[in-house]
Amino acid sequence: MKLRFFDIENWREIGATLARNKTRTFLTAFGIFWGTAMLGMLWGGANGFTGMMSRNFAGLSTNMGGIFPGARSISYKGFNKGTFWNLTEDDLKAVRANAPYIEYSSGVTNLSGTAAYNDKSAAGRVLGIEPDYASISMPVIEKGRFINEADYSSSAKVVVIGKSRAADLFGMEDPIGKYISLNSVYFRVIGVASQLSDASIGGRVDESFIVPGTTMRRALSSDRNVHFFVFTATPGHKPSDNFGSIRRTLAQLHSFHPADEQAMGTMDISEMFEMISKVFLSISLLAFFVGFGTLMAGVIGVGNIMWIIVKERTHEFGIRRAIGAKPADITGQVLSESVLLTLVSGTAGVCFATLVLYVADKVTYQPLLGYAGFQISFGMAVGIVFTFFILGSLAGTLPAIKAMRIKPIEALRDK
Repeated sequence: MKLRFFDIENWREIGATLARNKTRTFLTAFGIFWGTAMLGMLWGGANGFTGMMSRNFAGLSTNMGGIFPGARSISYKGFNKGTFWNLTEDDLKAVRANAPYIEYSSGVTNLSGTAAYNDKSAAGRVLGIEPDYASISMPVIEKGRFINEADYSSSAKVVVIGKSRAADLFGMEDPIGKYISLNSVYFRVIGVASQLSDASIGGRVDESFIVPGTTMRRALSSDRNVHFFVFTATPGHKPSDNFGSIRRTLAQLHSFHPADEQAMGTMDISEMFEMISKVFLSISLLAFFVGFGTLMAGVIGVGNIMWIIVKERTHEFGIRRAIGAKPADITGQVLSESVLLTLVSGTAGVCFATLVLYVADKVTYQPLLGYAGFQISFGMAVGIVFTFFILGSLAGTLPAIKAMRIKPIEALRDK
């Protein structure tokens, strides 16, 4: 009667036992199946939801900050409360020299513009930027190239057209190398760009005309002011770590009070991303607890059916004990049934969850952004099955102990 793991007869007996009440076994197995499937789908679904939400900020640096001029809220050095000041190119040089944790940076100037090519015209935002803008906003270069350092330093009359505006002006014609009239000034098209998400700096890239900031202020704008300054912080620092030094520098240059927070507006995208990350973490934790609760319901189902099986087979166990079966043999028999039910149903549930997530990932696929991430890793899938295996084994342990403690004479009397 010694139980062996690879004993075919033993496993046939386990299958026959579970098959005696097909409805009860099916419902219990379905509870296990659904518990593991729900945990897998909720966990993988939370990953996919996080991926889809993150797409709204794709192409935008998560460690970006910015500053812009505002109205003085404190009268200071002859300047009354409510007066404004302007940001200039010289200010940007001073900021870069004094702010200690800036990695990439760009001044941005924007205005409305109308472009014309042959008999077609299109309106949009004109962005005057610096080469580092591409490392902050990360536009997708569809054709040609982006603004470089040579374009900026020489105030070249070159333009990168947004994908939508290029379609309006050129249709199917290749725009690279062509000249357009932008606010009555001719520019040579050097690139076509688009953006990955709706998040943008100064305006949607798809609908904009992007030119060197120096060219913008000399050829298109009536003044030489910069509308705002954006930058990314060096690794290990937040954009806000630079605000103090930037405020002191600009306060000295433009005579506003260093403690006047309204005189210099600030923006810290990293704070928003931290908040969003906490929301995503909360969603993942909620999905885990809901899925784990469903899984526990399946585990309880395993325990219940094993209690019932032990009760129904009390007489059988008594006969086995009477003819020489050891308590460990009875315990192993009951545990084997619990393990088989758990492993088969749990594995099927994880496979089903993987299939559903695979379909969801395919449906939400986008060429530029890729897959949203509706998936569970192999390690996670194994972890779910292993967890359920442990819990299912524990659920079968108490009934197995009860079966082991049945005395042969009492069991034989049981009807």
